[in-house]
Amino acid sequence: MCQNCLVKTIHSVHSHFGWDNSFTPVERVAPGTTLEFECHDSSNGHFTKDSVVADVTSMPFDRINPVSGPVFVEGAMPGDVLKVTIDSFKPSGFGWTANIPGFGLLADQFLEPALALWQYDTESLAPAAFGDFARIPLKPFAGTIGVAPAEPGLHSVVPPRRVGGNLDIRDLAAGTTLYLPVEVEGALLSIGDTHAAQGDGEVCGTAIESRMNAVVTLDLIKGEKLAAPRFSTPGPVTRHLDGTGYEAFTGIGPDLMQAARGAVSSAIDWLCREHRMPAEQAYMLCSVCGDLRISEIVDLPNWVVSFYVPKVVFA
Repeated sequence: MCQNCLVKTIHSVHSHFGWDNSFTPVERVAPGTTLEFECHDSSNGHFTKDSVVADVTSMPFDRINPVSGPVFVEGAMPGDVLKVTIDSFKPSGFGWTANIPGFGLLADQFLEPALALWQYDTESLAPAAFGDFARIPLKPFAGTIGVAPAEPGLHSVVPPRRVGGNLDIRDLAAGTTLYLPVEVEGALLSIGDTHAAQGDGEVCGTAIESRMNAVVTLDLIKGEKLAAPRFSTPGPVTRHLDGTGYEAFTGIGPDLMQAARGAVSSAIDWLCREHRMPAEQAYMLCSVCGDLRISEIVDLPNWVVSFYVPKVVFA
């Protein structure tokens, strides 16, 4: 964290939906500034500790995934790189995970809404209970972090973009440095969609969605071409899950999406059989802690996708 800079707060009241380079900046800062972003969860506060399954279908989808900002970085110009050092997170202690009909990798198989509510310790970040089924190690991160695209107009916040956005990369945690290509003057950085934990792939479409603050330090790299976001981690990225190994399931075929679906479906079948979990609970569990990986993509005509379920969640 910048030692000589006063931390500025970007309050969550200054949030927006979608990306638009005509949005008025809520703050103008110099490179080297440390900022604390107050971030809504992806439901914009729709879910509370008293929510029920019916609330999944009443969520206003035109108001999902708000991001706080944008912040204008002095000196940032198209062709530069915005360096975002992710210093820390200040979690709220409450989160939710849902199966939203029509959304997710296996949307055609899981047609009914489902909802899991989470409470967790904000100081210890001890593994959070997933009902009586499992305990999930936590790793807070920002699911959505990006800058404004050059193309004019309002663009949906849902798909990730060349300039970042809804990346949902769980390794964008404290200590990681993210590099984003700048396409407009000032970069116009916004952050939101904070998560307490997520598996690689976020297969049901939601993680442990959780309101929290994100503290970042901003710097500029002038004149460095970057085709898409990249990031640098400070050390191992799966240590919180690796301790007792994994149960892994493969999907094999000529289409990576179908192989991914097959691998996750096999994992769900195993969870239902071995841990006596209802299928929708197994699907959400996979989303918050299981990892999709491309294991092989060179041996024509078939590719291998593997899905890893960490054993530690059942310990």
